[in-house]
Amino acid sequence: MGSYTLKILSDFASAHTLRDYPGACARMHGHNWKIEAEVIATQLDALGMAVDFKAIKQATRDIAERLDHRYLNEVEPFTRINPTAENIAAYFYQELAAQLNTEHLKVHAVTLWETERACVRYAED
Repeated sequence: MGSYTLKILSDFASAHTLRDYPGACARMHGHNWKIEAEVIATQLDALGMAVDFKAIKQATRDIAERLDHRYLNEVEPFTRINPTAENIAAYFYQELAAQLNTEHLKVHAVTLWETERACVRYAED
């Protein structure tokens, strides 16, 4: 059986401090983050669509709005866990999966770009 991979791109800006980091990133600094959200569908609807891109975009934007122009260390769950790119990517993945996953549609991966040259991709099997 075939599948369809849909991907959207969104962004947000925020600051963070990496707790216990042995370098400059232990000081507050900011990023203009980019988020790539990928979902996989195994079935199309009557219109021939897996899911409307708008639904993926809106879900991603809703999560990004919680973090946009914020100091991440003061936003749950990053008051408890370090706001590393890895943890932020996993946060987006889990929040998107809770909103979008169905029997025929699953969040496949989230790639979080910290800079134009550095990113992390989070996926669950």
